[in-house]
Amino acid sequence: MPTIAITKRDFLALGAATGASLALPAWAQAKPLFETINMFVPAAPGGGWDSTARSLERAAKAANLVGNMQFENVGGAGGMVGLPRFVNQRKGQGNSLMVGGSVMVGAAIANKSPVTMKDVTPIARLTEEAGVIVVPTSGKIKTWKDLENAIKENPKAVSVAGGSAGGTDHLLLGLVIKALGRNPREAAYVAFAGGGPANAAILGGQVVAGISGYSEFEEQIKAGRMVALATSGTRRIPGVNVPTLTELGVNVTAANWRGVFAPPGISDAQRNGLIDLVTKIVASPGWRQEIETRKWTDVFMTELPFARELASDLAKTEAVMKDLGLA
Repeated sequence: MPTIAITKRDFLALGAATGASLALPAWAQAKPLFETINMFVPAAPGGGWDSTARSLERAAKAANLVGNMQFENVGGAGGMVGLPRFVNQRKGQGNSLMVGGSVMVGAAIANKSPVTMKDVTPIARLTEEAGVIVVPTSGKIKTWKDLENAIKENPKAVSVAGGSAGGTDHLLLGLVIKALGRNPREAAYVAFAGGGPANAAILGGQVVAGISGYSEFEEQIKAGRMVALATSGTRRIPGVNVPTLTELGVNVTAANWRGVFAPPGISDAQRNGLIDLVTKIVASPGWRQEIETRKWTDVFMTELPFARELASDLAKTEAVMKDLGLA
């Protein structure tokens, strides 16, 4: 067998080439799954959907899963102004996501929107946030029993601030009124486009009470300007010493879920790529920290199970909205 001579120069060159090839897989693993994700938020900046989208961005970038997230916020009518825009302008785009949630289900019915959640591609349900019923510390209502008695006596005299008409807050009030033996159509619900105006109305005594996700009122509760009377989850919010409605003898549970959706017209491969991305984001330490900090409940669910849950939510919401006279 002939002897093959390798010079020092050849050896070093071979070593460099081998080292480069060995380094390639590590480099490939470090490459983001998506260079750019176009994130659409059908609400104004600062609300629950926007904070969910921003939390996704922070977690995705910390885990090097996305190079860049570009945001577009289009608020109004519980998401019904933005939803048609997302459906029509982002159709077939496999790098686009929209944050939405249960509010959009009722808003579509209330606004008789021709475009609904049925027109987007479900990717994943992410979080659930129990509602909290609050009163201003300076108001006449001090306890849950006070509020319960006032509703039983005359629901129309108990004005309650919340988000969009037909949204989760509105539905929760209707369920409570019904559980207390009155007609949900008697609800004195005052809808606000965002948490800021609702907070101002509650603190200013323009309404008797307020309903929203706990995070929307947390700052005011901790500052002693609002009193949290009840929460609407199946169990207490971790770290929050406020009873559930069921603990108080009111057979009502409701929560505001949030998730992400892709546009219509994407391929199976594009859909699976987005599911893979969101699954990896949710498994990251950054997302776990966001969940804990914001006191969200993790209800992660993807693809077909999520689509089935969405269909069930549509049917249940329509029934409650009929009780409220909104459908």
